[in-house]
Amino acid sequence: MLRPEPVATAVNAAVDELGNENRKEVSTSMVRVVFTPSGLNGEVETGTTILDAARQLGVDLDSVCGGRGICGRCQIVPSAGNFPKWGIVSTDEALSAPDSTELDYRGRRALQVGRRLGCAASLCSDAVVDIPADSQVHRQVIRKTVDLSGVVVDPTVALAFLEVGPNLEGIAASTVVSEALMTQHGVRAVLGRHLLPTIVRRLEKCGGSITVAHRAVIGDVGLVGSRREIVAVWDGFVDVAYGIAVDVGSTTIAGYLCDLFTGEVLSTAGRMNPQIRFGEDLMSRVSYVMMNPGGEVSLTQAVRSALNELVDELIDVANSGGVTDLTRDDILDMVLVGNPVMHHLLMGFDCVPLGQSPFTLATGDAINGRAVDVDIDLTNSSLYVGPCIAGHVGADTTAAMLAEGPHRGSEWQLLVDVGTNAEIVLGRVGETYAASSPTGPAFEGAQLTCGQRATAGAIERVRINPETLEPRFRVIGVEPWSDEPGFAEGVAKTGVTGICGSGIIEVIAEMYLTSIINPEGVIDGSLVDRSSRIIPDGRTFTYVLWEHDDRRVVVTQTDIRAIQLGKAALRAGIDLLMEHASVTELGDIRLAGAFGAHINPLHAMILGLVPDCELAGVRGVGNAAGAGAIRTLLSSSLRAELESAARAVTKIETATEPRFQELFVNAMAFPHATAPTPHLSSLVTLPERRVASTDSGRRRRSSR
Repeated sequence: MLRPEPVATAVNAAVDELGNENRKEVSTSMVRVVFTPSGLNGEVETGTTILDAARQLGVDLDSVCGGRGICGRCQIVPSAGNFPKWGIVSTDEALSAPDSTELDYRGRRALQVGRRLGCAASLCSDAVVDIPADSQVHRQVIRKTVDLSGVVVDPTVALAFLEVGPNLEGIAASTVVSEALMTQHGVRAVLGRHLLPTIVRRLEKCGGSITVAHRAVIGDVGLVGSRREIVAVWDGFVDVAYGIAVDVGSTTIAGYLCDLFTGEVLSTAGRMNPQIRFGEDLMSRVSYVMMNPGGEVSLTQAVRSALNELVDELIDVANSGGVTDLTRDDILDMVLVGNPVMHHLLMGFDCVPLGQSPFTLATGDAINGRAVDVDIDLTNSSLYVGPCIAGHVGADTTAAMLAEGPHRGSEWQLLVDVGTNAEIVLGRVGETYAASSPTGPAFEGAQLTCGQRATAGAIERVRINPETLEPRFRVIGVEPWSDEPGFAEGVAKTGVTGICGSGIIEVIAEMYLTSIINPEGVIDGSLVDRSSRIIPDGRTFTYVLWEHDDRRVVVTQTDIRAIQLGKAALRAGIDLLMEHASVTELGDIRLAGAFGAHINPLHAMILGLVPDCELAGVRGVGNAAGAGAIRTLLSSSLRAELESAARAVTKIETATEPRFQELFVNAMAFPHATAPTPHLSSLVTLPERRVASTDSGRRRRSSR
């Protein structure tokens, strides 16, 4: 039996009964809706279902049953609060109350708490609506890899098999276990309080043999003669223990489940950070907290819930991969790293001071505790949160330092984690500098005309013919380039859905090399007569990268400006550190993060994202923060190195540096307004500096 039609249908039927005058009044009543995480927004008629609004605005919302309320794939999360970024106050009454479609829903995909069916919930007033990752047709590809070369496993936890005997003879169970550990292994330890409620029955049923896990008491890691605590007890013999390392990014959360004794990564998993619905960048989330009393609670709960879900996924993947009966009780250690805003929201600290100068941290020290302290359901697991350096250089940066070692080598190394906020480290033995730059979300495809995150169908590689100005490109999920056999068949499955961060870097670099844009980033309007790819767009021009039927993927003048602003902020931060360190040339530049790992080094240098150097010296290093988190999990000695390296960094605050603005202005040009480019010039022919026409092409077209 089919479910009732969407609410919009009922509204239309009601309108038919009102008469022409009332029909006109109802049909012209409009509301504004903003969809996150895409940021797509627009006005639709009051009473429009979320699913229909998503279709009208080109939002990626799944539906198999065509809006009949059967499949449950169109689940959405309404967001309540004040959103100054979009000028919207979204209330709980912004969507219609659940009707029988939702109340009686019994589809195969369960309707989760706090979610609505997009095909049933209709818009009553302005609203902000989040599309969860599992409701998107094109789900994000979490492309984060780790390098663990050279890690010596040195876990903070140890196991001990004990013969305790089934008869307690009136002796306290905790004493029996502690004395057995001391007698049989020479280790003095106390039983953890969380084990006391069940220890008596466990000993009565264990048959006389148990395995315990013990570790240094929180705060005593690495100290000689450290006190120890028994943190887990199992029946019989157990010789494996597990831990989880997590990089809590502002956009994605990447987790790794590891064998604490072999160092093997048993499973990996990643998901979108659900805080995105409160704002794509860090300052938007701080602003949400400032504008919405109690908003920090929602942000904290969102990320903690995501971490619990991530733990379940890591365990499920490991079990399906051959690990036998792994449960949450087997996880004994957890390491979390993240930027300062993520760090504070995760821990429940006030993040508002991070939104204004002097950007004061609640604490920069490493935090030791238990996973349950932050509502992560791992009863036996300790928790270690890495140290932060300053208000916008966090534990993810210190973890990346641990992985790549800018503080270890004799030569200068530049380490850049490129994201919505770029963290920059320049260092060598005995001298390390760090800064952050607000690059914004454009590098990850957000807020661009056809930008999107790295999903199947997104354009990720681009080349432009300098003679014809015709492009060729590759999309994620399809091996052939657009001018090669098999491309059409490949994109028939994925579609060409937009352009991701690595693709936008390449297309703008190629547009510069082919003189479609000049060094100032202006699209040359005189080229409209030479190529149909350049088209007038209001008072500026646009480059058409792909077109099929009535769909286009384009690069507009506004898109180019967004990338210029982001790259100028990043480059100015780099130049500032080089000035403070008196460094004039670099030979080792490492680009970290999901985006940095997929940037073509040559195109990065063409745009001026990084200083001119030998091309072989620029390389992507994947998720260095995640790799550092795993190293921290597996080695107590590396944990000590992490804290020591963080304390030794000299922080440069870009927001208060007098030189930053001048460096920023010079970095706006492609590749750079003042810096020489001898290495780059030996690799490509750079266009001569000239002024691009902004209107001649338009005049010629209009005179025809």
